[in-house]
Amino acid sequence: MVKAGTVMRAGDAVRWMRSVPSIVWLLLAVALVPELLLSGADMGLWGNLRWRGWAFHYGGFWAALLDDWRPNYSAQPYAMFFTYGFLHAGPVHFLVNAITLLSLSPPLAESEGTLRFLLVFVASLFGGAAVFALLSPVPAPMIGMSGALFGLAGALLAREYADRAALSLALWPVIQTVLGLVAMNVVLWWAMHGHLAWQTHLGGFLAGWVVTSVPARFRR
Repeated sequence: MVKAGTVMRAGDAVRWMRSVPSIVWLLLAVALVPELLLSGADMGLWGNLRWRGWAFHYGGFWAALLDDWRPNYSAQPYAMFFTYGFLHAGPVHFLVNAITLLSLSPPLAESEGTLRFLLVFVASLFGGAAVFALLSPVPAPMIGMSGALFGLAGALLAREYADRAALSLALWPVIQTVLGLVAMNVVLWWAMHGHLAWQTHLGGFLAGWVVTSVPARFRR
């Protein structure tokens, strides 16, 4: 016999899964497949232990490729602006980003629509990589979806800012959230001994904010 509370919780989970737009599941799947392949190789189930290194070598974002480094293939200096977002350092890194994606995406996809949501995501990937290339002196590859995720956060805050400004409401809640994100990056940067691509977070956030807010101004 199944308890009623258990059935309700299962029903809530199903309803929540249905509320997540298909485009979000697709983006998540594109990141999940390489992580499953690389994690299996790390555990010796298939391939070899070099697979993750090869993936980073070919798909990570290498800022030096925009300077004088020789690419592995002709399109790499362009493709890396997007491929880096679907590679992760391991299952934990992927899981954290997956949970964040599923948390931020539904309200934005509902308010902006599928195409504009995808535009924000892609623009944030590009913006995160661009600012990383401009500000980071590190020659190591940059990977992960966090630039796009900060872009989604920037888009949500841009909408809230515009709504509050239109209704003459206090803007402090938006400012407080932005300061909280800054503080979180500072703490993580310190905890990770400087191994945090905060430049990517900054670029993604700015791209998400701009892509969301500029068209709104034109509509008004």
